[in-house]
Amino acid sequence: MANCIRCGRQLPPLTFGKICRWCKQHEAAQRDEGGEDAKQVVMPAPWVRREASISLTHVLFGANVAVFLAMVLASGSVMDFTGQVLVHFGANYGPFTLSGQWWRLLTYMFLHGGLMHIAFNMWCLWDLGTLCESLYGRWTFAAIYLITGVAGGIASVAWNPGVLSVGASGAIFGLAGALIASFYLGEFSLPSIAIRGTLRSLVFFVGFNVFFGSMFPGIDNACHAGGLVSGLILGALIARLAPQHDAPLRRMSILAVAAFAVAGSVLWVQHWRGAPFRAIDSLSNRPDRSLAQLQAVVRQQPNLVPARHALGNAFFSAGQFSEAEAEFKKVLDLQPQYPHARVELGMVYLAEKRPQDAEATFKQVLAQDSDDVYGNYGIALALADEDKDQAAIEEFQTAGRLGAPFAGLYREMGRSYAKLKMYDEAIAAYLKEKERSGDNPDLENALAEAYQAKGMTQQAEEARTRAAQLAGEQDH
Repeated sequence: MANCIRCGRQLPPLTFGKICRWCKQHEAAQRDEGGEDAKQVVMPAPWVRREASISLTHVLFGANVAVFLAMVLASGSVMDFTGQVLVHFGANYGPFTLSGQWWRLLTYMFLHGGLMHIAFNMWCLWDLGTLCESLYGRWTFAAIYLITGVAGGIASVAWNPGVLSVGASGAIFGLAGALIASFYLGEFSLPSIAIRGTLRSLVFFVGFNVFFGSMFPGIDNACHAGGLVSGLILGALIARLAPQHDAPLRRMSILAVAAFAVAGSVLWVQHWRGAPFRAIDSLSNRPDRSLAQLQAVVRQQPNLVPARHALGNAFFSAGQFSEAEAEFKKVLDLQPQYPHARVELGMVYLAEKRPQDAEATFKQVLAQDSDDVYGNYGIALALADEDKDQAAIEEFQTAGRLGAPFAGLYREMGRSYAKLKMYDEAIAAYLKEKERSGDNPDLENALAEAYQAKGMTQQAEEARTRAAQLAGEQDH
């Protein structure tokens, strides 16, 4: 079907000439050839395309909502998700992204931190997506959305690789940038006052969000900037070089060049920012060298959260608990939601024989995520150290019901039972630990003590013999 050579509207079938009725009447009015009562014929704007009833904007909207519901079902939370949940679902996080998990630059666009986050982003996507899709067409709109979203993710990793980034806002800012460039540089048959009004609204949207992001912590302004700048560039190139829908090869060439440029920036950021994370991964297998080299990394980049976290674990493994405490506290100052850092700080307090501080820290873990099994387990250990064994047993049981994936839970529970002289329950807990995590000398010795306290001399002797055998095997 032919298009008007003036405005690009599709001409009706069997139309003679190359100019639509709208342009003919508009040009006549400019020449004062129409009467005073002549009305401009109403025709669809040139960028309005007749597509299927379900648009790509609807599909993207539905995908974001579906992922959000999956996260709610998986975590049991609605208002805010923990960093651990976000990383599991594919958040853009420097240590993982820069270590080769580049798919996170796509998945992060469909994740949101909580109900208010997704509500605001989907409101923006619905309005800007509909306008952008009608202007560019479905497939160009899809390419702009994905390219600018990835560009925003790259900017986020480049600016601060230790920050966990989620949300569709990078791509949404990309759409806003593309629309601003197109309305400023493109040619439309709409009156200029209508174009100026839409352009003012877009500029206000960008300015408001930039101001809002600078006033409140936790907003990834680097991602917004990356999406906006890439969107401005893409929109300008399309408006100047490929404004017509009937020149698909030219438009595809522009999008392909943009995609290759984004891919090149990935390699550059990986070379620039990835070295510390590769060093951290390699040092995890060299405990004899990790402390000194991790300290060197931290001196070079004192705000690199993963390096400080790894250094804290290295100090803990070396038995330098005060140094480990300082590193984990610094991690939480820089990034309060950093996965497992608060749990590890609580474990440091337990190692330092500070059960009250440990209990308070593990309660903060549960305040962030009530289903975090490490919180219940840590509180139980702290209560046991304070000789509050009945309360400790209740926390151990809660951790067991939540499906604690680690070894030692039922052994520690058995010790609390034994301290309360509940030997039958202690023996049952020890046997369950043996079934779950295998046998070891400490567990057999604990069983022997419980059996002896019950007067089960033969079973106690067998457990001691088994403990000696296991100890001998470990020595060899």
